[in-house]
Amino acid sequence: MANFNGKIVLITGGSDGIGKALVSQFLTLGAKVATCARNNEKLALLHTQFLTDNLFTEQVDVTSETQVNLWIQEVADKWGGIDIVINNAGISMRALVSEVSLETLKNVMDINFWGSVYTTKAALAYVQKASGVIVGVSSIAGYRGLPGRSGYSASKYALNGWLEALKTELYGSGTHVMWVCPGFTSSNIRNAALDKNAQAQGESPMDEAAMMSSEECASHIIKAIIKRKRTLVLTFTGKRTVFMNKFFPGLADKLAYQFFFKNGKLVK
Repeated sequence: MANFNGKIVLITGGSDGIGKALVSQFLTLGAKVATCARNNEKLALLHTQFLTDNLFTEQVDVTSETQVNLWIQEVADKWGGIDIVINNAGISMRALVSEVSLETLKNVMDINFWGSVYTTKAALAYVQKASGVIVGVSSIAGYRGLPGRSGYSASKYALNGWLEALKTELYGSGTHVMWVCPGFTSSNIRNAALDKNAQAQGESPMDEAAMMSSEECASHIIKAIIKRKRTLVLTFTGKRTVFMNKFFPGLADKLAYQFFFKNGKLVK
């Protein structure tokens, strides 16, 4: 594993799931880690788990451009710059298009897309100065529209396209831009996913135990950062989905329907 000693890593949404696993592994690798979340109690818990001056946390709502700007300025002032930005904060949803409220769709887009835009824009000059890395934690839903997750898919498609445009603008500059697409990963994202009325559904319709762990996912992401990969698609199911959707889109429609629906009802 590459030496991250002294590197300044900024991670949004680091209090749970993949974000928390990334915080843990980067600290172990010697990095200085700044992370944010909306839940201050979970951030406080991080400090009890990781007793180090190399962890800096702040309660931030990434949908607020002002809060994001102030946090990133604070990080840069504290440690003198930023080397790596990982846009990890995100939320999912589960509702049919015919039933979902516009509030649900807007909330998902505000967090997943605009939160990444605000963070990247605010940190961009620091990362460029360091010839660093910008990462977007996207999803297989950014390659294949998933039923019941229309807003989530839209936000991840938007994130992928935006980062690809930025990557091209920075071509040859030394600053690397990449997006990683985990398949189904065990985390709190499905419990916190919004229902049709923009309320947390509070349960997961999937078999969480059968999924890749957040820790394994974080390890793959760090290795991809070291290698400066263009993209990273994880799990066999994820890779198969991307392949099928690219070369056999009609069949992919049928298989996605069969996976998510039973007797005409959305069950996953």
